Amino acid sequence: MDPKLFRYIWAYTRREQIAIMLIVLVSMIPYYMAFDLPKAIVNQPIQGHGFETPGATLPFLDLSFSLPGLGPVTFFDGFQLDRLETLAALSVAFLAMVIVNGLFKLTINTRKGRLGERLLRRIRYDLVDRILRFPNARFKQIKAGEVSSMVKDELEPLGGFAGDAFVQPALLGGQALTAMLFIFVQHFWLGMMAAGMAAIQVLIIPRMRRALIVLGRERQVTARELAGRVAEIVDNIETVHANDGGNWERADIVSRLARIFSIRYELYQRKFMVKFLNNLISQITPFLFYAIGGYLTITDRLNVGQLVAVINAYKELPGPLKELIDWDLARQDTQMRYEQVVERFEDENMAEPAPEPGEELCTLPPAPVLEVAHVTVKSDMGAVLLNDFSLEIPPGRTVALTGGSLGGSSVLAELLGRILTPSKGRVTVDGHDLFRLPESLATQAIGYVGANPAMFSGTILDNICYGLRHRIPLITHEDGSPRVDTNHNQWHWRETARAGNPLFDVDGDWIDYNALQPVSGPEGLLPSIATVLEVVELSQEVLMLALKERIGPEAGTILPEGVLALRTVLREHLSAQRLEGLVLPFEPDQFNIQTTIGENLLFGVTGDPQNRLPRIVRHPFFARTLISQGLDAELFALGWNFARITLDVFNGVADTPEVLQWLTYMTPEEMPAFEKTLARTTADGAESATLDDRVRLIRLAFAYVEPTYRFGLLDDRLRAQVVACRHKLHANMPEELRALVERYEPERYLFNASLMENILFGKINRRYGHAEERVQQAVLAVLNRAFETDPEMRDQMMGLGLAQEVGPGGRRITRLQRSKIGLARLLIRNARFYVLNEALAGLDPALQQRLVNNILEYLHHLPQKPGVIWALTNTTFARQFSEVVEIRDGHAH
Repeated sequence: MDPKLFRYIWAYTRREQIAIMLIVLVSMIPYYMAFDLPKAIVNQPIQGHGFETPGATLPFLDLSFSLPGLGPVTFFDGFQLDRLETLAALSVAFLAMVIVNGLFKLTINTRKGRLGERLLRRIRYDLVDRILRFPNARFKQIKAGEVSSMVKDELEPLGGFAGDAFVQPALLGGQALTAMLFIFVQHFWLGMMAAGMAAIQVLIIPRMRRALIVLGRERQVTARELAGRVAEIVDNIETVHANDGGNWERADIVSRLARIFSIRYELYQRKFMVKFLNNLISQITPFLFYAIGGYLTITDRLNVGQLVAVINAYKELPGPLKELIDWDLARQDTQMRYEQVVERFEDENMAEPAPEPGEELCTLPPAPVLEVAHVTVKSDMGAVLLNDFSLEIPPGRTVALTGGSLGGSSVLAELLGRILTPSKGRVTVDGHDLFRLPESLATQAIGYVGANPAMFSGTILDNICYGLRHRIPLITHEDGSPRVDTNHNQWHWRETARAGNPLFDVDGDWIDYNALQPVSGPEGLLPSIATVLEVVELSQEVLMLALKERIGPEAGTILPEGVLALRTVLREHLSAQRLEGLVLPFEPDQFNIQTTIGENLLFGVTGDPQNRLPRIVRHPFFARTLISQGLDAELFALGWNFARITLDVFNGVADTPEVLQWLTYMTPEEMPAFEKTLARTTADGAESATLDDRVRLIRLAFAYVEPTYRFGLLDDRLRAQVVACRHKLHANMPEELRALVERYEPERYLFNASLMENILFGKINRRYGHAEERVQQAVLAVLNRAFETDPEMRDQMMGLGLAQEVGPGGRRITRLQRSKIGLARLLIRNARFYVLNEALAGLDPALQQRLVNNILEYLHHLPQKPGVIWALTNTTFARQFSEVVEIRDGHAH
């Protein structure tokens, strides 16, 4: 990147800059005319110059000129107008000039803004591209918060300045010179006076503003450091809480904020002092015009129209001058920002630029040799981590690295994964230096995963397929026609090209199916993912995530029909296991003791209980039915007693996490409302209670489950009443309520329920030990059998599970799941060698044993058996490898 801001701007925007400056040049004509028209209006129709005789007229739009050598030349005689007509015509002409000048400003500013945004887009892309090309060692020296702040915030003024860099001085200088020329034409000495005051303003104010530049630089640096510090706190928040470091961090932030405040306060003092002096100088000149110009007018050396025109022209002069001074300040500030950014984004070891769209990816030979020759690796502090280390790994060999992180096994793994760079020696693949290979070739050679694989915001599928997104989709078909032909997308591509950004289509298919393990087309992606998920023992967890999802009618009929069929299969499976009572099915004439009173009463699911249930409870039909069945008072009393027991047990301790996991039917915020309700009602006072109190207590009663809470509030008599009322409700329910409840029917898929709830079509009987685990195992067993005959159903279910969001940094999933996803990301991509750096550290030994076996077995049976280098933390697994290399003190033993 060019270190000089103006050269950088001119290099990429000169054509547009020249076009805008030509528009600026043309705009000076109506700008000058707007100064001259007020003089003509005052002198001619208002004061009557040229209309001294009755019936006198003057030409309007007279185009007559006296050309040297040709004499008078007339193009158009104009229209002869009387005094009032002239006033109207000149006034309309003045209004027209105002509109024309406004349109010129609109055009110029719009084109400047577009130019600036294009350049800002270009430089932001260039900087992010440089981040992607930085060597890994560089990231140990920078903070993510500072870098992101520079790309996002510190470059923002550059977008506005890019459009002003050349156009603004041309426009403002042209306006100032036009106004000054007009004043000189009216009166030479008034022009000299205006020029003198303008010179003072231009010379003094910028000098005073130099201190503002220094303060602005300090403000920028301190703000950037604050952003980096806040990002550091966020990244390490668990450590802060674990060590009670909150007050120390608060003290550090207070100190930084104090420094920023002092800088900004001094900046404001100087800034507004400069503004005061600038305004003072600007107002002295009108004083002189009024005094001296008035004297010249009184002594008939200057007419009134000229004086008005001079004052009007000078009113337009301070604005451009002030903006020119502001432009110079912005120039210095933006240049300083630009130089700082360019300096931070330079690195002599930067990788080669990324391939252009359409560029074919290179490939490596199928069986290269990996060689580490006399390599020395040092830490940033100069400590020797590997010392003159050599190792040759033939294709297909499995190598266990032992000795622990301190011995150097992890260092060697990071070296092969290009996390560390050698101080001496070479690492070669098929004779090519690994660190000089293009990234596309280096990742074909070495697949790497560490102990804490990174997770990106997105879905599980996005993270697993991250290593396959190498193929750059084109935005045109093979015949050159646009792949997307809507006007919006064509405009999008044009603007992308004009901003110097590569024509990447983020919505295209980026999957490099040649890199897929095994190699296949798009139809093989999900089967490959399913295979690696089985290898890393994540497939069942993905299925469980899918089973928690709800699908809508837009999902089609295949999955709902398959789920409905599984209801019967699950019953048969449980019966074969002698676990018939593990799931209590929904029966129209029975009360399901494992579900809530509300669900038993409605005998269906509402989908959104927080919104739909209050609407149901408040409906007049619902209230009439409860009263007619004698259930209104019963549920009110149950809810009253349920609330009383809850408040007696949990009031005062409901803000503790241990309590909140049990208190699922009442939030701590709702407790005061229930206390007030209990204070003004009694258990048998349903008839005298207000509507809000009845709704509140009946809704609470709806959440009661006797086997769960065991407060003894539900007996067989009340259960029978609930079932009887259920039939009454569904027999006469109005359509507006039917739309809120999906009734339980054995042959009907419930779109308001999850897949698991649809398969079970009942409630888990928690009287069985480990009931939920048994049910999950039974459902998964039934599903896996169904997948053997219905692969489309498997793909849909896997797709639902893989579509789950992992959250920023994978915070929505467990550490074990992050490790498994990292392994799956590695295994699904074809590589000549797989490097696993303590990838299973900290996991259960039995699980580690299974995963090591699974992964080695999977890689061993691939068509082109790859090499495996695994830095182990548990040496008992080393016997499963064909070769063991123990590294101690940076040497192989």
